[in-house]
Amino acid sequence: MTSSPLAARLTVPTGPLFFPVTAYGPGGAVDLDAYRAHVRRGVEADAAAVFACCGTGEFHALTPEEFQECVRAAVEAAGGRVPVVAGAGYGTALAVRYARLAEEAGADGLLAMPPYLVAAGQEGLLRHYTEIAAATSLPVIVYQRDNAVFTPDTVVALARTDGIVGLKDGLGDLGLMQRTVSAVRAEVPGDFLYFNGLPTAEQTQLAYRALGVTLYSSAVFCFAPEIALAFHRALRTGDDATARRLLDGFYGPFCDLRAQGAGYAVSLVKAGVRLRGLEVGEVRPPLHEPADEHVKQLARIIERGYALLEEDR
Repeated sequence: MTSSPLAARLTVPTGPLFFPVTAYGPGGAVDLDAYRAHVRRGVEADAAAVFACCGTGEFHALTPEEFQECVRAAVEAAGGRVPVVAGAGYGTALAVRYARLAEEAGADGLLAMPPYLVAAGQEGLLRHYTEIAAATSLPVIVYQRDNAVFTPDTVVALARTDGIVGLKDGLGDLGLMQRTVSAVRAEVPGDFLYFNGLPTAEQTQLAYRALGVTLYSSAVFCFAPEIALAFHRALRTGDDATARRLLDGFYGPFCDLRAQGAGYAVSLVKAGVRLRGLEVGEVRPPLHEPADEHVKQLARIIERGYALLEEDR
């Protein structure tokens, strides 16, 4: 079902989707003031939505109490200007609990992440997400990746489920995505939302755009919103020359650096936020901080990205 206010607000994206990092203080506790500042900066920089406590926000590292505090803080910082979507995951019972905590905190929707560890069949996956959707009044976006990969028929069933409004793809199988989009279009009336959820999604967004997928997550927006916005604007206006210039000069080198360490899809982004002047602390275990040399390389890549923006003026 896609009649939810969240779906309506995301149908025509006005900017990148913002996945804020979760801020920790010197002692390792959640720093809500820094987190609010981070979210506020993203909203004021024209993010289309805030996805709080998801992958980049270290959902896996937060207690339920911390999760709810952060979602509430994100809702406060967004101030109704853009929707706030909260992560929910683990096994079905815990995912339902997180969904209800998010609803109590004022979230506008849920990103339902893959269930913990198990490799389930299609029937079990469908039941898992159906139960999450039934647990609250919040619209649900289902995240496809790792151990949660769906056949087109399963996505059709998800799209027919009350409360499920979209699919975020973190798998990257474009052939499967095309078959899925075609199957849902043929079988389910209305507009079902699709998201490119691959790490540094800008790197693959030209290909996803050809499938009609215009929504994508932008980790780069956390630390270089002007670059992320310039790329989004280039896609929206069909300025492929600018998009390719940013891909070649900024996003490609950033992805090469991200591949240098496990967990860098989160820890390198957090280092980028610190480089831009906001102290958000280090990542929690089992993630680890980037090597000093890699942080220096990141600083040079960011500098190069902003130089590319100046060349366009």
